[in-house]
Amino acid sequence: MKKLFVMIILFTSLLYSQENQDKILTGNLFFDTRITYLETASNVRSEYQTIESQKKSPLLSGLLSLAVPGAGQFYSKRYLKSIIFIVAEVAAITVGLIYDKKGDEQTISFQNFALSHWDVKRYAKWTIKNANSINPLVKVSEYNVFDINGNVVWSELNRLENAIGKYYSHRLAPFKDQQYFEMIGKYPQFNVGWDDFGDENTPFSYGDPLTQKFLYYSKERGKANDFYNIASTAVIVIFTNHILSAVDAAWSAASYNKALNISSEIKKVDFGFSTFYYPQLNLQYSF
Repeated sequence: MKKLFVMIILFTSLLYSQENQDKILTGNLFFDTRITYLETASNVRSEYQTIESQKKSPLLSGLLSLAVPGAGQFYSKRYLKSIIFIVAEVAAITVGLIYDKKGDEQTISFQNFALSHWDVKRYAKWTIKNANSINPLVKVSEYNVFDINGNVVWSELNRLENAIGKYYSHRLAPFKDQQYFEMIGKYPQFNVGWDDFGDENTPFSYGDPLTQKFLYYSKERGKANDFYNIASTAVIVIFTNHILSAVDAAWSAASYNKALNISSEIKKVDFGFSTFYYPQLNLQYSF
């Protein structure tokens, strides 16, 4: 019976040695404990580094949201904030595109109205006819406002406007220029060019009421400006959304890292006459 017991012990020891053949133990309690400690400490460091890799980079988070609002928040696992910034971006872009298109359509509409009802020749003829009534010192014969084909010579018209002065506070911008379409519906001197004013024989008097077409055109042009203003505001919102999202994303990443509480330690347990060491990793995340 004693022989059998001894054989069992030897067989068990052999198996244990086979399972731990990759571990180098000396048989000395002090050195074996040291080896075990270093091995477990190495495992703890590995575990700790793995957790460290889960921390978020505030710089990367901020750059992501600067490029695409909400991306940095998603990276930092702030999903609700991510959705808010993304929705704001999409909404601003949509509003900007819609109202920019409305502005373009409205611009085409009021410009077509102007081309149909305001005529530079009518304006030039009335100016020549009534120049002396406004400023007696002007010598109209010195200005060749029309060429031999009956077309308006713009430079001569501007020169005559400049000479008249007073009521003529502005010089008509080149045909179809942006300022051209603005002036004819903004300044009273161009009231005479609308087809519901009359012709060059219509007498001049200061304070003449603006024609209905002048007023209608001015209102339509104002609508286009309102549409463009909304589109411009949407662009400002988009730009602001990128900046705010980037700042918030960096802050969110930093907050995430602070909320990630990690600690590790080597636990010592005495069991009978033996002492055991094992690693303990504590991970706490505060929402």
